[in-house]
Amino acid sequence: MGSAIGLRDDFDGAALRRLARLSKSANQARRLLALAQIYDGSSRSEAAKIGGVTLQIVRDWVIRFNARGPDGLLDGKAPGKRPILTDAQRQSLVEIVEQGPIPAIHGVVRWRLTDLVQWLHDEFAVSLDVTTVGRELRKLGYVKLTARPRHYAQNEQALEAFKKGFADALAKVKASLPKGTPVEIWFQDEARVGQKNKITRRWARRGTRPSAPKDQRTKSAYIFGAICPEEGKGAGLVLPFCNTETMTLHLAEISLMVARGAHAVVLMDQAGWHMTAKLTVPKNISIIALPAKCPELNPVENIWQFMRDNWLSNRVFTSHDNIVDHCCEAWNKLIDQPWRIMTIGRRQWARGL
Repeated sequence: MGSAIGLRDDFDGAALRRLARLSKSANQARRLLALAQIYDGSSRSEAAKIGGVTLQIVRDWVIRFNARGPDGLLDGKAPGKRPILTDAQRQSLVEIVEQGPIPAIHGVVRWRLTDLVQWLHDEFAVSLDVTTVGRELRKLGYVKLTARPRHYAQNEQALEAFKKGFADALAKVKASLPKGTPVEIWFQDEARVGQKNKITRRWARRGTRPSAPKDQRTKSAYIFGAICPEEGKGAGLVLPFCNTETMTLHLAEISLMVARGAHAVVLMDQAGWHMTAKLTVPKNISIIALPAKCPELNPVENIWQFMRDNWLSNRVFTSHDNIVDHCCEAWNKLIDQPWRIMTIGRRQWARGL
């Protein structure tokens, strides 16, 4: 140990004792009291006894105190293990994950952890295992998710333009109505439910693959569904076909659910039975067509996903009537949960207009 180092002269024993009483750190208070003894003229051996440490540690406390004052006596955070990847390497990993693989170059259509292990080795000569790479991805905010289908010919500019121009389209409808008429915004779509049913994910032990019944028969029915997210209400029919006649029936059902004296603006895709001039549209309904190939704009698509995942999948339907019964039960269950319609169906671009 070297020669004794003097304490800085802008503190004294009384000041350190006051700071020790106010400190929320027991270790900092102990160190302050030990150094207060030195200020009061006690030997460093006495200070070491008070602190319960060796003379060398007391010397270290003096150095830290002289350099940073009382804050120098707080416990510091250990630097920990050196990061496996540098910030630059992590940023490169983020970029390659966001871009996705190029099949002709990388030989795969989606990144697996083992592919990213190989990429990191080829790019940076870093050797990691799949568990470590998975941990790094989770730290960066990535999890493994099922991709949302997107039409290959979708025009993203048309999608954004529709959102921005929806207020103007709604204003044109309002201008054609008597002044003060309340307007409800509805979304409409159809879903086919049949014996060739969907199998959903389920909890199972790691390393196993659970099974579920899968029918190969082809009987089916259609749920015609419409929701008004702001009001938490809906209108649905289960019908055997999608055509002009069944669509007319559904519009009549929606018309019955519109509040008395209000007018409904119904947003729907451009299916032939939606846009035909032969369609009978009730007087309290106006139709606005969504851009082609943009199902993301229609929250009823999310309603179908919720109903399939929770009420309709993993079943074997014995007959057409059995399909109709389950579809009616599922839709009625949805209608009994208006908060569900609100949370799934609301879209910011269609609200507050």
